[in-house]
Amino acid sequence: MNDYKSLNHCRYLVQYHLVWCPKFRFQVLKGDVEVSLKQIFQQICEKYEYEIIELEVMPDHIHIFLSAKPTVAPTDIVRTLKSISAIELFKQYPLLKRFYGRCGSLWSKGHFVSTIGKVSSETIKRYIQEQKTRP
Repeated sequence: MNDYKSLNHCRYLVQYHLVWCPKFRFQVLKGDVEVSLKQIFQQICEKYEYEIIELEVMPDHIHIFLSAKPTVAPTDIVRTLKSISAIELFKQYPLLKRFYGRCGSLWSKGHFVSTIGKVSSETIKRYIQEQKTRP
């Protein structure tokens, strides 16, 4: 129960596993860029009140597991992380900006999102099915 968070009229546990890649899946997220990107994600998440549970930056894609308020859509989280991180990386690494300058953006358009919970879907189904039989 400690994982649950609260708002004024809501108790929640909302977690997402997000994955996306740089455009053309080029292996540009390594070395200093990787270190900077992790710091940028930390700053963004602090500002927008997302909690990073786990983060890994691979040379050609990103995995981020985070918790957010239920009032924030996962697509908004991805859009925020992608847009601000691209702007910040381009400021810090002009060569990266020049490399991606012709295609107009650092990140590919797509992304993967999966919701994560503490119980299985079978447990939820069984709980709902048993509601009328409970005293």
